[in-house]
Amino acid sequence: MKTQYLLLFITIGLLGACVPKKDLVNLQTRYDNLQSQNDLLTKKLEACEKSKSQLTSDYEKSQNRLEALQKDYEELSGDYNEQTSKLQNLEASYNALEQNSSELLQANAKRNRDLLKQLEDKEKALAEEQKRLEQLQKDLDKRSYRIEQLENLIASKDAKLNNLKNKLSEALVDFEGRGLSVEQRDGKVYVSMENKLLFASGSWNVGREGQKAISELANVLAQNPDISVLIEGHTDNVPYGGNGPLKDNWDLSTKRATEVLKLLLKNNSINPQNLTAAGRGKFAPVASNTNKSGRAKNRRIEVVLEPQLDQINKLLEE
Repeated sequence: MKTQYLLLFITIGLLGACVPKKDLVNLQTRYDNLQSQNDLLTKKLEACEKSKSQLTSDYEKSQNRLEALQKDYEELSGDYNEQTSKLQNLEASYNALEQNSSELLQANAKRNRDLLKQLEDKEKALAEEQKRLEQLQKDLDKRSYRIEQLENLIASKDAKLNNLKNKLSEALVDFEGRGLSVEQRDGKVYVSMENKLLFASGSWNVGREGQKAISELANVLAQNPDISVLIEGHTDNVPYGGNGPLKDNWDLSTKRATEVLKLLLKNNSINPQNLTAAGRGKFAPVASNTNKSGRAKNRRIEVVLEPQLDQINKLLEE
């Protein structure tokens, strides 16, 4: 972590020497804000999954408790029926003994009163248990509803990502195998475009074929206005050797990412607030820089697409 901060400070210093400080600060601030927002959303999504697991566990425990209470209720009901039968038998005995002895009658009357008291107590206990069962059922229904909502939102997010990935693959099929790939992982869709499709060596001007690919990508994004888009520029570890306003690979990767962003915004249906461009330089390779093919894969633009998680966040905050 300390090394990353050191590299960041060094790079910012180098950038400051070649690019207007205000533009650099704005770019870095936007990137940091997006990174923080991405981390926060990822944590909230993890919290959502954890909350779902906890709610499911609580639901199962409550269901077991409900079954136990229902069993107690059935036992109390059986006891109540048994006592009722006894009372009926005592009433019959009372009628028979009434003709024989006043003492027996009094004794039976007392027993009857005791039995009636016991029955009243059991009825009260049954009523309390019934009330507890009803409240528990309401709690279970509420938790079940929240779990269902979370599951539906997560399923909707996954379905939306899968649908987006399929639409991108269809729109960009002519470019796949020519340095462009579409992949879904970690809850996001990644569109990776190698520099051979987009830029000449050391340049940040997008060529004709690259502009066609970006235009097709923009058409799909325009149909999905609730998608957050992060455009990342990446280079290999070969030092930048060009002249002009750029000094190093980090400058070049930032410039290339910004150029792709500008091309996307040529589609007026895309909301600029959904787009962010960032330069990663040589610090996020996907292949080894020790050989030519690996360096070619590392020189790329990655467009990272992620559905906005406002609904899940709102449900978690309730």
